[in-house]
Amino acid sequence: MCSTHIISEAEQVQLVEKLEIFKIHGRDKNGRKILRIIGKFFPARILGVDALKSYLEEKIFPRLGKKPFSVLYVHTGVQRSENFPGISALRSIYDVMPTNVKENLQSVYFVHPGLHARLFLATFGRFLFDSGLYGKVRYLSRIGYLWDHIRRNEVEIPEFVYDHDEDLEYRPMMDYGLESDHPRVYGAPSVDSSVTMYSTRCI
Repeated sequence: MCSTHIISEAEQVQLVEKLEIFKIHGRDKNGRKILRIIGKFFPARILGVDALKSYLEEKIFPRLGKKPFSVLYVHTGVQRSENFPGISALRSIYDVMPTNVKENLQSVYFVHPGLHARLFLATFGRFLFDSGLYGKVRYLSRIGYLWDHIRRNEVEIPEFVYDHDEDLEYRPMMDYGLESDHPRVYGAPSVDSSVTMYSTRCI
């Protein structure tokens, strides 16, 4: 008879660290530390809320509590069934954040939000988080806009984020949920694009 292996909380914490979902590095243009969060790396199907809270309380919060900082959240590639932790999980994580960490959070840079994420935060954001945090969220539809706020050479951005950014230049309707993000062959970039087509890899 087969038995399903259940990952222990300690193993889940190790997995979070290995995947580098959360990483403190780089600074914004005001000299504040950056907490980079890569949403696509979040293993929602196997990671429990208790393990995530343990990791944050042990590894992240102590390093953020004393000085102002900013969060860079990369939403690229997040799918509801694969790597979205859920509303209750987000709320419980926010509740365990120390008061000084909440007070020192200055800005949340939300890269590639898409229509669904915007609607979600517009609908549930004020219920999940206090108005102070909700008001600090800055939506950035392209990587190019990020460098207006963050020092470019200090923050590591995964390659798939740049790929998606260039994909959006060919299919701008993806920003509004009007076109699938399923890969296919494209022609010239759309003239309706709000940003000139360029490769951020070369910057």
